[in-house]
Amino acid sequence: MLKRLGAIFKRNRQQLRLGLLAVWSGVRGMFAVDRIAPLRKGVTRLQSSSRLVVTVLLGTVGVAVAAAIASFAGGTGGAGGIGTVAEAPLQPAAQQKDSRNGWLTVALDTSLPERYYSHLLTAAFELGEIEANGTRKTVFLLDQPRNADAQIRLAAGSEASGSVLYTRYLAPVAAFATVPDEISMAELTLRWQGRGGGPLVVDAEYVSELEAVFGVEAADAVQTASGSALPAVLEVTPGSVGLVPFEGLTPVLKALRLDGMNILSNTFDASTYPLTAVVSVFGAEREEVAAALRPRITQPTNRKASKVTTLIMTGVTAMARVTAARMEANGFDYPAQVIAPTLRAADITHISNEVPFLAGCDVDPSLNNMILCSDPAYWATLEAVGTDIVGLSGNHVNDFGRDGARESIGWYRSNEIPIYGSGLNEAEACEPLLFNHNGNRFAFFAALAHYPSFAWATEEEPGVCHYWGNKERLFARIAELRGEVDVIAVELQHEEIYNPAPISRQVQDFRELRAAGADIVTGVQSHVPQAMEPYGYGDEKSGIIVYGLGNLFFDQMWSWQTRTSLIARHTIHDGDVISTEILTAVLEDYAQPRWTTDVERADLLRQIFSAAPAR
Repeated sequence: MLKRLGAIFKRNRQQLRLGLLAVWSGVRGMFAVDRIAPLRKGVTRLQSSSRLVVTVLLGTVGVAVAAAIASFAGGTGGAGGIGTVAEAPLQPAAQQKDSRNGWLTVALDTSLPERYYSHLLTAAFELGEIEANGTRKTVFLLDQPRNADAQIRLAAGSEASGSVLYTRYLAPVAAFATVPDEISMAELTLRWQGRGGGPLVVDAEYVSELEAVFGVEAADAVQTASGSALPAVLEVTPGSVGLVPFEGLTPVLKALRLDGMNILSNTFDASTYPLTAVVSVFGAEREEVAAALRPRITQPTNRKASKVTTLIMTGVTAMARVTAARMEANGFDYPAQVIAPTLRAADITHISNEVPFLAGCDVDPSLNNMILCSDPAYWATLEAVGTDIVGLSGNHVNDFGRDGARESIGWYRSNEIPIYGSGLNEAEACEPLLFNHNGNRFAFFAALAHYPSFAWATEEEPGVCHYWGNKERLFARIAELRGEVDVIAVELQHEEIYNPAPISRQVQDFRELRAAGADIVTGVQSHVPQAMEPYGYGDEKSGIIVYGLGNLFFDQMWSWQTRTSLIARHTIHDGDVISTEILTAVLEDYAQPRWTTDVERADLLRQIFSAAPAR
């Protein structure tokens, strides 16, 4: 036995490190004749559970000794070969053919962040053997990646030579109340290098991933902050941009487009996105090693496309008066022709329709006409924008009496259009609409917190859910659903004002709904854009209050404010509201909104940001 171990040493002395000399005497003692039998019995019993300890230790000694001890532990070396135990007393009763044709050494880069390292170390240890090119190979872990056949390390997503285990997407962000919408990768690179047009603040937990993306360490000028503190740092640092992991997105941050790419989009192309870091296997049999490890990995990506939902919420729709006249003249889809592609692309597109659909509705373009309805043919506009759900909390739902309300509700139901906020009685009107998309569960509520009283539903008569008369019912239902759905969205028709700043009663009522458990609270009463109030600082539950969106399809051309409109595009990922994008539009020709110019958009955003109530 000692001669054979000497042969191992002689054959591999060019590969062995100086550390071998330190352990050689221990190896000789370990294989003394009177210790062979109990040692082999113990090694056989502990072969699987002790491989981690043995092989990591042997990483400092060399691959050759790992092979010798593995062969000895298994008792399957070839007769007379190096590392073979040939003495008769040590052979099994029935000789078994060894199905292993070699070994594969694997090493983890010790600089891997702990969130990957510990899990991968355990997973790799559990591999035992893998199949590679028709050959079963025993996997040994080494602690020196340069000596290993396969190495596991962090890399930029663009580095295509590895087999990916983990993918982490990062997003450029700014404080919510930021006007610019986009940044380039070139500018981010300059900021990472300590140059560029302003400060860069990065999530302290993801510095390693960012070093892999940019290829160098960050300049001293780059600031780090914990994920929970980073939004506040951005808010007090003028001109700053942040970099956060996708799971670090929250409505208090504005996700910036990167070279035109929107990480929030439901059509996001991950293959070309530059802010991507991966943990991959490199080297020999990399795909076989990766394939064996992947089933043991529980969070391979931080952005699951199958768990993304985009929800668009819109303001006042009342296709009546001059809007109706323009539709009669230019086509029933005329109002939607410019903005339809964007609205239709959302997974859930919401409309707040103030008025009933009634067959034979007459067009009265008088601007002082306040008895409003829409012909069912006008649904063509709402169909064009991809309407999925309709909130009916407007104070005009009963403009043509209870019978008119019954006819309109019946029309929606006969066409299988999901509605909420109105019903054939009070109980129906106050019941939420439940909706599911990509595993995200929604409950939509709508109510009227204003007059006239004849619009309110009663126990037996149709109309809208009266907020004040049913507040306890609504709050109890929200509490009941809080554990059953992911996102609770409540829209209120509140008191109408023509000011970007919400009145104090509106702030109080909307915040009360937020405190009761609503994730998204939207004012659909306002004919002008109003402030927004995002949530998601520290440990607080993410969400947003939108005090007013303004008009979508309504003929109020009499002021610039009533012509401008907000469209809120919320992104939900795996049950959480992670972002709200603000789309901006301007009404033309009494009927047709268009997207704002860059100058118009900047002015409008500054207006609503400055109108935000104090927190």
